[in-house]
Amino acid sequence: MNLVRFDPWTVFDQMQREFGRAPLASDARSGESGSVTDWAPAVDIVEHKDRFVVRADLPGVEPAAIDVSMDNGVLSIAGERNTTDESEVDGVRRFERISGRFLRRFTLPDTADAEHITAKCANGILEVSIPKLPEVRARRITVDAA
Repeated sequence: MNLVRFDPWTVFDQMQREFGRAPLASDARSGESGSVTDWAPAVDIVEHKDRFVVRADLPGVEPAAIDVSMDNGVLSIAGERNTTDESEVDGVRRFERISGRFLRRFTLPDTADAEHITAKCANGILEVSIPKLPEVRARRITVDAA
């Protein structure tokens, strides 16, 4: 019987290596970014009896800079937030708000009605309403004796 020493940090090392290989990951050591997006907005998804509602926090994003699309059952919310308010004191700058491109995608069920999706943006919150298709009930067929 062989004894193996357990090192819990090897799991974290392996996770770090795997995340480094991800196509949307950025390599912080080299300063190169291979990502398609710079940030991802927080999103809430709520299912109601007659519709789905997706709410995304997009403060500082102009409604004209938001692209909402539906393709093959996938809802995409994309856009860009630019920073224009720069303050400089003695040559020192500090930016805490994330800016740049964003993209979120959600696979919707077959009951989503892609033709009647609506979107509105108010107070930095994008609300996308996706109505459900009318429910098709299974029809019972009686079998007659021949």
